[in-house]
Amino acid sequence: MSDDQDDIILSELDDDELVQQMFDDLYDGLRDEIMEGVNILLERGWAPYDILTKALVGGMTIVGKDFRDGILFVPEVLLAANAMKGGMFILKPLLAETGAPRVGKMVIGTVKGDIHDIGKNLVGMMMEGAGFEVVDLGINNSVEKYLDALDAETPDILGMSALLTTTMPYMKVVIDTMIEQGIRDDYIVLVGGAPLNEEFGKAIGADAYCRDAAVAVETAKEFVGRKHNQGVTA
Repeated sequence: MSDDQDDIILSELDDDELVQQMFDDLYDGLRDEIMEGVNILLERGWAPYDILTKALVGGMTIVGKDFRDGILFVPEVLLAANAMKGGMFILKPLLAETGAPRVGKMVIGTVKGDIHDIGKNLVGMMMEGAGFEVVDLGINNSVEKYLDALDAETPDILGMSALLTTTMPYMKVVIDTMIEQGIRDDYIVLVGGAPLNEEFGKAIGADAYCRDAAVAVETAKEFVGRKHNQGVTA
């Protein structure tokens, strides 16, 4: 290639320069470069949690803001999230070994009768990019499947998605069942999807409606922070 002389050699950058370069590489969706950057920082003695928070979450925060502001669009965010997943593939087992703290945990899935998942997938990727552990139930989820996952995973957040006006009401079925079983207040319930709005979220008893993945991350951080603070003062 004619531009070889312009290529940046990641291993020759100091730590601060490398982290900044990883921000750029995440933004550009360069998975191989992100994996290389993670490995270099590990070789230099960086703790896995520091790589996650300073390099990956730091970079995805920029992506999230630009997505929210209309500078980046879904295909570009999916590329960035895929690059981040490359880094997480290396870090996940190491984080598990060290017992690193997580921001929080989320169970997410599209509701029964609905097979749309692009928006849900984007939320899951952005949540992982923000340091959350995400359990993705996929599409077409019944009340029973949601409740089983809540019981098995004990997350902070339940996220439900719908893209059809005909499947939106099923979110209320799930929340009403949680109320009946006395577990509604144990979880933060976030809902999203193209046909939804804030009024619908309030009407069905969700904690918040999130219009896109960037808002979902901000909302999740806010609610989990509040929940943890209440736990400290309780």
